[in-house]
Amino acid sequence: MNWIDNFVRPKIRSFLSNKRETPENLWVKDPESGEMVFYRDLEANQWVVPNSGYHMKIKPADRLATFLDGGKYDLVPVASVPVDPLKFRDQKRYTDRLKENRAKTGHEDSVLVATGKLYERAVTVAIQDFDFMGGSLGMAAGQGIITGIETAARLKTPFILFVSSGGARMQEGILSLMQMARTTVAVLRLREAGLPFFVVLTNPTTGGVTASYAMIGDVHIAEPGALIGFAGQRVIEQTIREKLPKGFQRSEYLYSHGMVDMVVHRHNLRSTIGSLAAILTNAPPNEAITATSPKALTDQSSLRDAAVAAEGDDDLDPPAAAAHAE
Repeated sequence: MNWIDNFVRPKIRSFLSNKRETPENLWVKDPESGEMVFYRDLEANQWVVPNSGYHMKIKPADRLATFLDGGKYDLVPVASVPVDPLKFRDQKRYTDRLKENRAKTGHEDSVLVATGKLYERAVTVAIQDFDFMGGSLGMAAGQGIITGIETAARLKTPFILFVSSGGARMQEGILSLMQMARTTVAVLRLREAGLPFFVVLTNPTTGGVTASYAMIGDVHIAEPGALIGFAGQRVIEQTIREKLPKGFQRSEYLYSHGMVDMVVHRHNLRSTIGSLAAILTNAPPNEAITATSPKALTDQSSLRDAAVAAEGDDDLDPPAAAAHAE
C-alpha cells in the first residue's frame, strides 16, 4: 500500500474541504460614490446606502418583510397561464429563459402577490421583481396584477403595488401588450369598489408598464432617484433632436412637473402609505402612524431637494446635499 496515496492525500483533501469558504459579495459598491459598503449594513438599512442615500434594488421578500407588520405575510397563488404560446426563440428558447429566471429568483414569474397588515389594518400588496427578466410584463405578470386587484376587492383592502419593470415582454409579442388593457380594466373595477390604489414607482419603471397600470393609481409615490418614463432619454433626444434637461425622467423631476404625487424615502414608505390608507378609508386614528408621520414628511422634503441637487437640474432650485446620482 502506498501511504502517500492512502493516508497523506486524503488528509489534505479533508483539510481543504473543511476549510471555511469565504462568502462572495461581502462588499457592495455604491453606484454614486464608488464607496464599498458592507453587505450586512446594506441589508439592515433596507438596501439604501447609508452615506449617499442611494436606493438600490431590493428583493421582494425583503420588501415585504420590512413593509408589513412583523414581516408577516401570506403569498396569494396566481393562476397559471400558457407558457411560450408563440414558440419564441432568439439566442435561447423562451422556455429556457423562464427556467433560468425561475431558478435564479425562486418565483414563477415577475409579479408576487401577498396579503398582510400595515399598522394593524389588512392590505394587499403586489411586487414586480426586476430580477425576473427585467420585471417585464407578460401574461403571467398581467395575471399577477389582476389577481392582486381581485384579492383586494374581495377582501375589501387597499391595494399597494411596487413597480419595477423594463416594459413589455417581447417574447410574448401582442399577448404582452394586451396585458396593458387587461390590468387597466381591473384597476377600474377596484375604483368602482371604492378601494384606494397606491403605486410605488421604483428604479426603473419604463415602457408599457408606465403606459398602463403604473400611472392610473389614486396616489403615485416614487422612491428617490428612480428612473420613470416610457421611452429612453436617448431615443427621445434622437426623435425630437433636442437636448433634454439634466435629471429628466428621474422621480424628483417628475414630482416637480406633476407626474408623481410625492417622493418618499424607502424608510418612510411604511408610515406614509399607512397614513394615506387610513385617510382614504376613513379609518380611526392610529397612534403608531401619528408618531411617525411628521418625521416621514420632513424627510421626504429634504430628500427630494437633495436628490434634485444631485441631478443639477437648471429648472429647479437645488440645495447643497446629494441623495443619488445618475
